[in-house]
Amino acid sequence: MTDATPDIDQQTSQPGSELKTPMIRVLAQFAKDLSFENPGILASQQGAQSPEIELGIDVRVDPGSPQEGIFSVDLRLSAKAKRQESVVFIIELIYTGIFQLQDARQQDIEPMLLVECPRLLFPFARRVIAEITREGGHPPLLIDPIDFVGLYRQQLSAQRPSSGAEQPTSA
Repeated sequence: MTDATPDIDQQTSQPGSELKTPMIRVLAQFAKDLSFENPGILASQQGAQSPEIELGIDVRVDPGSPQEGIFSVDLRLSAKAKRQESVVFIIELIYTGIFQLQDARQQDIEPMLLVECPRLLFPFARRVIAEITREGGHPPLLIDPIDFVGLYRQQLSAQRPSSGAEQPTSA
């Protein structure tokens, strides 16, 4: 009895039908820009109440050499700590990675750059922010893990023109 569906090994053994797994190579990563302002250090030492933290997240891609599959990805994190109306500290970090995408299909490049690359950079950027806030005399600011897939989906839905056929969703 023969099977009607070809085996995956038979598909890949035929010339021109190789299935390659896309890969991301990290060529470099570094803190591109770091700013820390500490105007409320005296007020923070006197208050027993934890400050409110406003967090900003942004991902930007610079196609350095797309023909070679090399891209620069900036993970931009900012945090502003306030107690009542006074600013305790402000931190802004641009943590950059230089990545090479290998064997990536055209439709996979954008999600790889806006989801997977920031996901690789995030633990290092998180550590920089925790250390600089600790060195500034505050408890380390430990940013919760970020859902880059959710952010990417939000960005896609914001870019899509709305049509009357879509039903509103509630959370």
